[in-house]
Amino acid sequence: MIKRNISLFLSSAVVLLGLGAYVFSAQTAIAQASPLYAQCQGCHQPNGAGIPGVFPPLAGHVPEILAAKGGREYLIQVLLYGLQGQITVKGTRYQGVMPAYAQLKDEDIAGLLNHISTQWGNRFPAGQQPFTAAEVRAQRAKTLTAAQVLEARNKLGLK
Repeated sequence: MIKRNISLFLSSAVVLLGLGAYVFSAQTAIAQASPLYAQCQGCHQPNGAGIPGVFPPLAGHVPEILAAKGGREYLIQVLLYGLQGQITVKGTRYQGVMPAYAQLKDEDIAGLLNHISTQWGNRFPAGQQPFTAAEVRAQRAKTLTAAQVLEARNKLGLK
């Protein structure tokens, strides 16, 4: 009976240690996304709401972009090449400059895009998978200007 109780105790301890390691790794993954978004939150805010008329929201808007044909590519291009010119998001006009972040690694850009695509109630549209470094690499092979990225946005038909 004592051997059985010790065996049960050890089995439970192993399961709890495994669960603890899983939770720690999940928390680490979330924490790793935060330093990347820290570069964005000065403009787009920690809650993704942006600043009306100055910096557009990411909350509630990223899924609209992802649902548009060419939206995934456009989001990658915004991070790689920046965006300059007037845009309208949910009826509010924005005239500003989004800097390029081409200095980031492909994996980091994919991670950042996955972060903004799944925060603040945002979700990937049905059938879409998380961004990959390969997708970023494919867009990096292009050499676009911020004005060309604005043209790509205009073709998406977003309001």
